[in-house]
Amino acid sequence: MINGFRRELIYLWFYFTVLIEQIAPYWALGIVLGSIISVFGKEKIHKLFIVMQNNKLGVFGVIPASLLGIASPLCMYGTIPIAASFSQKGMRDDWMAAFMMSSIMLNPQLIIYSSALGTTALIIRFVSSLLCGITAGLCVRFFYRDKVFFDFSGFAEPKNRDTDPNIILRLLKNIWRNIKATGTYFLIGIALTALFQRYVPANAFASLFGSQRGFGVLMAATLGVPLYVCGGGTIPLLLEWLRSGMSMGAAAAFMITGPATKLTNLGAVKIVLGVKRFILYLLFVIFFALVTGLIVNVFVQ
Repeated sequence: MINGFRRELIYLWFYFTVLIEQIAPYWALGIVLGSIISVFGKEKIHKLFIVMQNNKLGVFGVIPASLLGIASPLCMYGTIPIAASFSQKGMRDDWMAAFMMSSIMLNPQLIIYSSALGTTALIIRFVSSLLCGITAGLCVRFFYRDKVFFDFSGFAEPKNRDTDPNIILRLLKNIWRNIKATGTYFLIGIALTALFQRYVPANAFASLFGSQRGFGVLMAATLGVPLYVCGGGTIPLLLEWLRSGMSMGAAAAFMITGPATKLTNLGAVKIVLGVKRFILYLLFVIFFALVTGLIVNVFVQ
């Protein structure tokens, strides 16, 4: 029995180390890139958003707003105070919705992490996040044209922690904060994937999430709610699920509902939406994920 237990530990350690070798470079590169953008580019991104007010973009403003949301390296609790300051400066709610929605879905670090899933998955993730932001902005524009959608009362612009006069130290401190914020979840994701590789039959998984493509999308969209904790932690799981037969549409649905319903993001969003609009937000996310997943399965085999 002891020898059997030891053998299982050896198997799991083997899977764990192989996954570390495969995923760790993307995680490390994402940490560095995210910190560089946060330290040197964050303010420029937010200033670009403010500059948009002076341009008569109208409804088309949701497109650059969504792109800037993806480019922003802040988490949702960091994004909301920034959005509150934009609102105080007169920023339109539809542009704000596009910015905040796409910021929830994707950021520069997660783009690098998602590269481990392959070019197709990365493109699908980027395009779906962009379209999700644009669609959210259009919904706010047309259904809340004469109403206030967000309530930012009580929010102030966040204090900038990247203030060390030494540029190198400023960057290193930001990198260390990102490592502490994501490292534990990354290792948990690797460990869960190693367990999945060892004990979950690939053919059973393929039957659930691959061959039953419509049902697989629904299941993946549902699983995105409880399982998604951190983007870096879910990449190893997604990589193995895709290898085991998960359809790309199911993966797309998971990549939408996951970050959009992550507990920390939900808590932040509920603060500025209130109960009724928060429920609309959840329905929008689930519907968009299902539609996206089904469309992806039609065009990506």
